[in-house]
Amino acid sequence: MAEGVLAIAEQMDGVFKKAAIEAVSEGKRIAKNLGTTLTALVMGSNIEEMAKDLAKYGADRIVIADDPLLKNFLVDIYTDTATQIVESEHPAVIITGATSIGKDLCARLSARLDAALATDCVAIQIQKDQCRITRPMYGGKILADVVLEGFPKIIGIRPNAMGISESPAEGIMERFTPKIREGAMKFVEKTMDTGKVELTEADVIVSGGRGMGGPDYKIIEELASVLGGAVGASRSAVDEGWRPHSDQVGQTGKTVSPNLYIACGISGAIQHLAGMSSSKVIVAINKDPDAPIFSKADYGIVGDLFEVIPAITAEIKKNRG
Repeated sequence: MAEGVLAIAEQMDGVFKKAAIEAVSEGKRIAKNLGTTLTALVMGSNIEEMAKDLAKYGADRIVIADDPLLKNFLVDIYTDTATQIVESEHPAVIITGATSIGKDLCARLSARLDAALATDCVAIQIQKDQCRITRPMYGGKILADVVLEGFPKIIGIRPNAMGISESPAEGIMERFTPKIREGAMKFVEKTMDTGKVELTEADVIVSGGRGMGGPDYKIIEELASVLGGAVGASRSAVDEGWRPHSDQVGQTGKTVSPNLYIACGISGAIQHLAGMSSSKVIVAINKDPDAPIFSKADYGIVGDLFEVIPAITAEIKKNRG
């Protein structure tokens, strides 16, 4: 019989993604509502010590799949491993962060287990007889309630959409030895941007669009720096070659949910709104008073961004001493 909640905690190079902690925290809330236990799953290599940290966020048990083949994410090997653990644990609910890795793994798990799946979830209501998920649809135009049936139910939560709360639990450590072998996919190399705040996990994002007029993003970068945030860009800015694709926010870029999103020189095409409409507070800066972005903004400034942004940055620096 399916029982319990399993939170898959994504890690990279021995560090948990923020989305992983959010998944464990939300998993604990769900487990409490169902009157059951939370098991956290960590896959990787040499991860036992770091896995202990999940106990403070409510993990009653922590299952470790530790193998050299799991050092780097290869979806076929990770899917095989996760499937074996799910078939051993028989959880009623599986939850993880809807990162690029999380979505890839969830989709394959759903197909492998013939299980109901919902990703990019921003709210979860689970009772013993029903699981209702709220998620954006049609490019973020609506929020839809989706009911998941059957077991297990697989839920991918949108990064930054759920809070993190500490709820210390016993965190009993258990090692699972998966039966895995090298698959058709091979790990070649990994290149990381160092010194940058990960866009999907940032609490503050300052994005520039076509209104920037060129690749000089210094004023955007400076404002993001004083706010401790990340730099984003619209598709038009990326298409012009002003910013790398890794900075793109939107339907064909990254989906973000920061506490504060500042859109600078971005008109607000539906494709861009699809990637940031769930931000807690949206500030728009644009010289066109009729720009569509203002209809979604909580605060709007009509003006020249090359005058407005430096003034905002200077005021923030002044207030912070």
